[in-house]
Amino acid sequence: MTVTTTSPYVSYVYAYPHKTAYRPLSAHPAGRPLLSGLWADESKDALSLYAHIPFCEVRCGFCNLFTRIGAPDELTTRYLDALDRQAVAVRDALGDDAPVRFAAAAFGGGTPTYLDAGELERLCDIAEKRMGADLRSIPLSVETSPSTATADRLSVLADRGATRISIGVQSFVDAEARAAVRPQHRSEVEAALGRIREAGVPVLNIDLIYGMDGQTEASWRTSLDAALAWRPEELYLYPLYVRPLTGLGRRSAASGPAESGPDAAWDEQRLRLYRAGRDHLLAHGYEQVSMRMFRRGDTTPTGPEDYACQTDGMIGLGCGARSYTSSLHYSFDYAVEMREIRGIIDGFTGTSDFSRAEVGRHVDEGEARRRHLLQSLLQARGMRTADYRDRFGVDPYADFRAELELFAARGWLDGTADAGLLRLSPEGLAHSDALGPELFSPEVRAAMAAYEAK
Repeated sequence: MTVTTTSPYVSYVYAYPHKTAYRPLSAHPAGRPLLSGLWADESKDALSLYAHIPFCEVRCGFCNLFTRIGAPDELTTRYLDALDRQAVAVRDALGDDAPVRFAAAAFGGGTPTYLDAGELERLCDIAEKRMGADLRSIPLSVETSPSTATADRLSVLADRGATRISIGVQSFVDAEARAAVRPQHRSEVEAALGRIREAGVPVLNIDLIYGMDGQTEASWRTSLDAALAWRPEELYLYPLYVRPLTGLGRRSAASGPAESGPDAAWDEQRLRLYRAGRDHLLAHGYEQVSMRMFRRGDTTPTGPEDYACQTDGMIGLGCGARSYTSSLHYSFDYAVEMREIRGIIDGFTGTSDFSRAEVGRHVDEGEARRRHLLQSLLQARGMRTADYRDRFGVDPYADFRAELELFAARGWLDGTADAGLLRLSPEGLAHSDALGPELFSPEVRAAMAAYEAK
């Protein structure tokens, strides 16, 4: 049975709790906690390391990430100086009483390859010499763009151990790229893909977006086939969102007041294009890993073998990065509007003491259970109920019966899955961006609703 519901495109859940639920920790009764105390009793033998570089040459119309255009007055140098100071403080806080090991690393942004080749060398040095991450023996993923994927930058990354390069293409159709306020030409994209393949990094990921103005099933197929011609090991298919304070958001606001509620026609367009893209990739030998991610069937996964996002910690370096302990998720302030972002970056580069957490949200047992279910269920392989019981001592239905029964009623759970396996149906995967937010706690919902966008 399938029950109609709200828009299938509510929110992309890439982390929980969402960053708009974070608040300044100075307002907490205990004040800003020392990192050394936060990590004292944490398991540190399988950590993930993320370094955030908040610079881009241009800002795409759909982008609400923490990034600024350009880096004047040697800002990249000052940013890397601050990143170095932060890394020293964080590594000291981790201590040496228990083994400290990184199982995976990633450089994101922004556009990490906005940094020149020498600066990328320094970024790798910070990860290795300050944090102790052995980049040549663990998976290292790096994001890039067509204009910054130059041969010298890619050579540095390949030499330093990068196993995955992810390039944001979004569309191979020039008119669609312009509609998304992404100034690029297909010839530039193809040249960049050629340079990535020549660099010899094992995994190429291509990001594509569906739901853009003027996009049709035929033009969507053009982009899919253009991407498939490079035989990428991974493809991500993202639905377009128009968020407040973004270029497309401002354009939409300027066109007049929007009607309240979901845009049914746009939802239908995105669902239609999603299904067409999914079926096209499956027919070409790709397997679906999540709503967004598809992996070529003959590709060996390069992800960490012993890191689980549901249970293991993450260290984030940079003013847009998050860090996760079992009881606190923390970062720096978050903004979308360019002036606010510039101010936060300037504050970060001027910081000398990185020994305390600034902004975050405490995670209690109930939130940890929600996070575990959410992050497991949104993967195509699903979640073994035994794994949940082993960690929390109860069956997931004891904690989330109402939500799981609702998902089943909507046809979102796979009724053919083996006993003891909670797995989404194909329709459930298609509605991941509606299903995920329904697992948010009332407290997180309230904090997100109270957040003032800036």
